Amino acid sequence: MGSEAPGSARLVLADNVIHLDPAPAVFEAMLEGWRRQQSARFLKTSLTIAPRLRLIRRLWDFTGLYPWQWTPADGEAFIDDMRGGESPIVASTARTYEVAISLFLEYLLDSRYGWVQVCEERFGDTPQQVFHEGNSVLHKLNYEGDPRRRPLTYDEVQALFDAADARPGTISGRGRKGALCAARDAAVLKTVYAFGLRRRETSRVDLADLRRNRKAPQFGDFGTVMVRYGKAPKGSPPKRRTVLLVPEMDWVVDTLADWVSQMRPRFAPGSHPALWVTERVGRLSPRSINEAFVAARDDAGLDPSLDLHCLRHSYITHLTEFGYPARFVQEQVGHAFGSTTAIYMGVSNEYRNKLLEAALKGRLGEDWE
Repeated sequence: MGSEAPGSARLVLADNVIHLDPAPAVFEAMLEGWRRQQSARFLKTSLTIAPRLRLIRRLWDFTGLYPWQWTPADGEAFIDDMRGGESPIVASTARTYEVAISLFLEYLLDSRYGWVQVCEERFGDTPQQVFHEGNSVLHKLNYEGDPRRRPLTYDEVQALFDAADARPGTISGRGRKGALCAARDAAVLKTVYAFGLRRRETSRVDLADLRRNRKAPQFGDFGTVMVRYGKAPKGSPPKRRTVLLVPEMDWVVDTLADWVSQMRPRFAPGSHPALWVTERVGRLSPRSINEAFVAARDDAGLDPSLDLHCLRHSYITHLTEFGYPARFVQEQVGHAFGSTTAIYMGVSNEYRNKLLEAALKGRLGEDWE
């Protein structure tokens, strides 16, 4: 047990301490060791490590047993229980849970960490994997998200923006505060769609990230957006990319110009670098951006299954229908693989019919009809 790997039993168990009830102490040491191992890989505490640790505690609480006592039947009962109740989990969530539990047990079974020897010496039992091909959810489809989530049509995008634009007047008419924030929210939603941004990316954009495009001087200072906090694989730093404003979205230039020169100064942001600021001179949060979408969506009477990310789906779909190459669209949204971009796409029947018509004309000539 001489391993010094982050999370090894030797580093988290004190050799000179005798516990009256060793099982809880060893369990807590296992969790702490796993936390250290994941931290050493630069996984994010709030997004990855903490949820995984909570899941392991939930399994322990459900079974009343410790990891070295878990069997496949315990894992199956745990997943089966979560499939019931008022909020049953879906298949993709079940797989995520199964993978996390399997990673924890894989860590315990790794000889470099010494937990097998600890469990055998102290409890006469050792951990085992509880999920295998016969009792776990298989990944058969590329996309397993809610089928109700889809790109918005052009009319729905317009209805959403009309509802967002109407909110400041409605709020003022009722004599309530918040009209300026509602105007900001309308500008945020238009920017999300015009550049195909994620909510966190939008929140983290600074004024300095708005730049000219020498190839498109007509867009002024809003020809590109430098995204510095793009989504990245676990344990990696944020991915960077530059999103070019396309001519079909040039209407956002007036929106951004009005925000930067007229509305944003009314928040008295001082030297705050963020493009989108709050009334308390803070950075607008991803949650607030999501709430802005929900408010406009509900006012517009759109499907409540639609969420903010659907605007990104819409951006990808509409750029494709505008005729931009697949590789360009992929680079614009920062996807590592074209297959991911394709999942987001939901082109209209009209667009497909136009492609079919062009193909038939190319093969059969202009008189194919």
